[in-house]
Amino acid sequence: MITEVFFDVETKTFFDESGASRPEELGVSIVSLYKRTIDENFKEIEGKMYSFWEKEFEKMWSLFLDAKRIIGFNSIRFDVPALKPYSPPFFPKLSHFDILQEVKNSFGKRVSLDSIAKETLGISKTDNGANAVLYFQKGDPRSLSLLKKYCEADVEITRKIYDFGLQKGYLKFKDHWNNIQEVKVNFSYEKETETGQHGLF
Repeated sequence: MITEVFFDVETKTFFDESGASRPEELGVSIVSLYKRTIDENFKEIEGKMYSFWEKEFEKMWSLFLDAKRIIGFNSIRFDVPALKPYSPPFFPKLSHFDILQEVKNSFGKRVSLDSIAKETLGISKTDNGANAVLYFQKGDPRSLSLLKKYCEADVEITRKIYDFGLQKGYLKFKDHWNNIQEVKVNFSYEKETETGQHGLF
């Protein structure tokens, strides 16, 4: 069995609004993560969604520790740096897997999560990051509920895209010229050569 964690963060402000130049200057309002175990056939054995507000962040770091892979979308360039003011030193050193980075390595350009979701899965994001910031700034119970729902939905979309790429070996999206592109991706686990044993995938 392999343990995986999917995660996404929402920030308290925008780059333009705050004048910030780095993700770690934006502040994080909420982190949602989905932790699961899968078998050698990619079948999920069990999984659970969690969400943590800023005051609860200390409770979540242990959930990442035993993960073989920590999966996000634009996570290496954005989510991990955004969490730097809060995270323990070990967090950036864990086994992070960035779907966007894999797509860019294959296609040569960055692509939005929504574009991949629409063309690969036939679904769309439930909201957008700009509204997520506004929900946090409003701060009333309904707005915070919408913020949590949006963050968890993005984690779920990320999981579905990852599973599709893991099992099918490709993803689809529309490029800058509105043409549908299909790119090959390799989300498989590398063979474990150090011990002389082969990985599951």
